[in-house]
Amino acid sequence: MIKPTLRILQSAAFATAVSGLLTGCGSDPVSGPKPLSETAPPVIEAYANLVNGSYVEAIDEAASLNATLAQFVAEPSQQRFDAAREQWLLARDPYGLTEAFRFYGGPIDDDDGPEGRINAWPMDEAHVDYVAGDPNAGIINDAMTYPTIDETMIADQNENPGEKDISTGYHAIEFLLWGQDTNAEGPGQRPYTDYVVDMGTAANQERRGQYLLAAGKLLLQDLSSVSAEWAPEGGAYRATFVALPPEEALRRILLGIGSLSGAELAGERMQVAYDTKEQEDEHSCFSDNTHKDLLNNARGIQNVYLGRRGQIDLPGLDDLVRERDPALDARLQEEMQASIDAIEDIGKPFDQAILGADTAAGRVKVKKAIDALRKQTTTIVEVATLLGITLNIEE
Repeated sequence: MIKPTLRILQSAAFATAVSGLLTGCGSDPVSGPKPLSETAPPVIEAYANLVNGSYVEAIDEAASLNATLAQFVAEPSQQRFDAAREQWLLARDPYGLTEAFRFYGGPIDDDDGPEGRINAWPMDEAHVDYVAGDPNAGIINDAMTYPTIDETMIADQNENPGEKDISTGYHAIEFLLWGQDTNAEGPGQRPYTDYVVDMGTAANQERRGQYLLAAGKLLLQDLSSVSAEWAPEGGAYRATFVALPPEEALRRILLGIGSLSGAELAGERMQVAYDTKEQEDEHSCFSDNTHKDLLNNARGIQNVYLGRRGQIDLPGLDDLVRERDPALDARLQEEMQASIDAIEDIGKPFDQAILGADTAAGRVKVKKAIDALRKQTTTIVEVATLLGITLNIEE
């Protein structure tokens, strides 16, 4: 991935602003918002609940994905192949919402975190399996070097030797289900017979099935390890997080949504593909699910700000901001909805929207969404400033 440069955004002097509150006609001071030490803990606790609940949903769908993969590999058929693909798409939705919990050194992406095994991209397909023009490419077709296919082996080979040599996670499974996308009108068209032992298409059908199952199991293990850190009982990171000074916990929450909104979503996941016009630079290029990935990422940002999980409304950052600056809260909420609407308007498939001249309808829509995300990122920094927090955001 392209490494963004660091932009340090200094907060305004919040303490000075508080001390300078106007007084009324008499000598009584105008009452201000309650201190964060009183109002922030419920928001921080609600955030921890949101994180844990969201990962549990992702785990549930990943478990269902593993079940459909096992059924398919045991008895390959077009119907079971279609079911596995459909479940992969379903599994992506809850995970996409969790991307807002990253970028501050939490258990998913600290030095030992499994994020690189879960959702790394873009992927050099030839690291895993055959590609157009090279039927013998990949780990699957190299039994001499990789005699045993299991979770440990594919984890060892992830980003080995380079960062595009992805061998695990959602996108490795996606590639194994759809194959390369050489179809302008839709996703990849890998035949289910690639898994029919001895009589199927391609070679090493049994090893391909072993790989698919190993990738699914490792994904579930990695998601479970992250969720355990946020568990209400026994979650080590959760206990540390809720015990942080309120300003530090809020800084991490804002850093997560600000970094996803700007450098990652507007930048890596959209601007790069917009600039290169290359299908390989879109997030879920094999299944043509990129539009849903982007949409769920944006909704995840909104969920964190509002303290929302499904129909459940928890204490959120919006409550803290509204108490101090109702207009700023209203503006950020409008901007977040505008970015979601702009992404939704891009439609499917994303790889066709990035093509053509800058005046082409698809590219205009993509650029509008990028601009909307960057606008809301700037406002997220304003929120941090309002709360007396210095925010360091990559761009």
